[in-house]
Amino acid sequence: MNASDRLFLERAFELARRGVGSTSPNPPVGAVLVRDGAIIGEGYHHRAGADHAEIEALRAANDASGATLYVTLEPCNHIGKTPPCAAAFIQARIARAVIGTCDPNPLTAGAGIAALKAAGIEVEILDTPPARELIEPFKTTIRVESRPYVALKMASSQDGFITSGPHQTQWLTGEQSRGFVRELRIAHDAVMVGAGTVRVDDPLLTVRPMHGRGQPYTRIVLCETESVAASSRVFTPVERYERTIVVAPAGSRTVFTPLEDVADVLYVGRDGDVQLDLRSALRSLRERGVTSILCEGGPTLAARLLEADCIDRVYWLTAPMKLAAPGAVPVLARTPNGTLPSIEFERVEPLGEDMLATGIVRDV
Repeated sequence: MNASDRLFLERAFELARRGVGSTSPNPPVGAVLVRDGAIIGEGYHHRAGADHAEIEALRAANDASGATLYVTLEPCNHIGKTPPCAAAFIQARIARAVIGTCDPNPLTAGAGIAALKAAGIEVEILDTPPARELIEPFKTTIRVESRPYVALKMASSQDGFITSGPHQTQWLTGEQSRGFVRELRIAHDAVMVGAGTVRVDDPLLTVRPMHGRGQPYTRIVLCETESVAASSRVFTPVERYERTIVVAPAGSRTVFTPLEDVADVLYVGRDGDVQLDLRSALRSLRERGVTSILCEGGPTLAARLLEADCIDRVYWLTAPMKLAAPGAVPVLARTPNGTLPSIEFERVEPLGEDMLATGIVRDV
């Protein structure tokens, strides 16, 4: 890949990122068509059901014969809500395709690349980190259809605590970190917390300022033995937000019936269950069309999700302070089995005075 290739592929990534948060359940994709060193067409996938990025680029170019395609994801080769993109490029007689990464969808999975090569088009597959990062949630949900992709956001002091005492609310991170979390909320279908977070912090769980995206926002509250107040701010109707979803055990219907007036209550598990089965909860959310979740829950929910092997990626923010005290609350609670998977951190970077570490979750 030469300098020009890097430049045009980076433009494709830039376009793809415009669709983040809007394309679910599809991945965000960007495409650029270049001939004689100049861009003749470009596009990105705006929302599910709309034209793919490649078709937008072809339409903008009008005539793409002899051009090079730069695209963040392998062009599809199957008929879904839209025709196959690989066939469109073959018909347009492009000369070359530079592809960010292969499509993990079993309906394509290399078939788009094979079709382009069979038509005599030169193909380069780069498998770059930015391309893989763009499709990470899609890659998970297309292979594991039983639950959404789940990212866990945690914030703690340098010594691993979230507050210096129980039932306290305390700002840990700075403005840059809060801006980063805002972008995370935009990128996922839903933001999720536990009942304890609602009781202590009474969060609204919205993106402020509002960000225009193709998909409505969803707020989720996981409950177990005790309900939360129906007057909690998380149930406040907000423009372009779906009705808040409460997930509760099927055996505790009478406890959560009062919330049915202000939220969509999902009862999961068997009729006699009074403990929330997290896998059943996530499966029910997936059935409702939620394909990616940002969990901002407290120490108990975070630890239980990790122990249940329901987390795909962790974002851990560390603030430059220490909170150790007799009643200090740790960022992760003790779990019944006392076993947590390992986190394979890929990146550590400063966010203002805070530090962000992000990585994928691996089984022990």
